[in-house]
Amino acid sequence: MTDQRVIIEMGMGNDLHGMDYQKAAARAIEDAIRHSTLPIFDSIGLPHTEMRVQVTVAVQEPDKVDADALKAGLPRGRATVKAVKGGLNIPNPETGDTAVVATAAVEAFLPSQKGKWTAS
Repeated sequence: MTDQRVIIEMGMGNDLHGMDYQKAAARAIEDAIRHSTLPIFDSIGLPHTEMRVQVTVAVQEPDKVDADALKAGLPRGRATVKAVKGGLNIPNPETGDTAVVATAAVEAFLPSQKGKWTAS
């Protein structure tokens, strides 16, 4: 049986002064998951371990992101985290600082629930 995506949330995070891609990525993931709740688990008696979580986080220098550390911070499910090139670096010529902006997509998948329950 194949998994079905049941939710996708997007988030944005930044580090304004330290050029810390890890911090910006963690904030983007946190922003995305704060927008969600999944009451389906209690509603249908499904354990959280049935959920597969796929996170894609985008920053200008993805090699500076520790995906395993980000994965460890996720609250539920069997997770994977992938860092890709994206986001923004915004230099400030007056101070020499560069603001780092990360974006994240957090997707949750469940085994197919087709025919297992109905809404009332």
